[in-house]
Amino acid sequence: MSVIPCEQNSDLRAQIERFAEVLKTEAHRLGDHGLDERDFYNSGLFRGAVERVRGQFSATMRTKREFVQHVLNHMEDEGFIAGWDLTDDSSRNDYRVRLPSGRTAVIDLKGCLDGNNTNIFERPADADEFVIWSICTNLGADPRRNAWSGIHTRLSVEMISRNQRVDGLIVWDMVCGTIGRPCPKVAGDDGARLTDIGPFRVPPACTYLAQSAPSCDFGQVGERFGNVAFGIDDGNHRRGQFAPS
Repeated sequence: MSVIPCEQNSDLRAQIERFAEVLKTEAHRLGDHGLDERDFYNSGLFRGAVERVRGQFSATMRTKREFVQHVLNHMEDEGFIAGWDLTDDSSRNDYRVRLPSGRTAVIDLKGCLDGNNTNIFERPADADEFVIWSICTNLGADPRRNAWSGIHTRLSVEMISRNQRVDGLIVWDMVCGTIGRPCPKVAGDDGARLTDIGPFRVPPACTYLAQSAPSCDFGQVGERFGNVAFGIDDGNHRRGQFAPS
């Protein structure tokens, strides 16, 4: 059994690799830099530009925050949560969610699970439930390998070594169900299980709960993340471990 049901689009991956080779050999023809081919590649201009673009893509959280906030607003409108707020430490992209039961859930927003940022989290003392939400928009990455690596070599290690309890893990973002990352949960579907949330159209979320989670009953999870809101059913939840083998 794989960690997550979605898989990388092999055709897109091949196209990315071919385009990368073209870019490496033809980049000197782009732009008005005034350098011949040899000077261009010796100058560091190409490498510096690639690193700058890579850093900009890795560092930006704006679109990711917009996605999460659209989701939380949708859940509040549908009555699945009572409300939500940014935490005081907004630079960590954390959200405090008020549940209908009166409990408080804190969400720590992450990028790809195999990135260094996965190691950096601290469960708030006043959190009734603590959830890590991975938003990995790198379509060139293998989502299954990414999730497996992040859970086994980063998240689980931190939970054990620092005795950090994580009640839930969400692996879900705005590229799920697109041509770059097909979702088997909506394969051959007429769109009935897709949900329009602001500018996004998304398939059901992948949610994982530890056996000790305060709300690990599937019925409660359905209410929390919304059978109606997101088309989630029991087949999209896994309980008892974050990384099924």
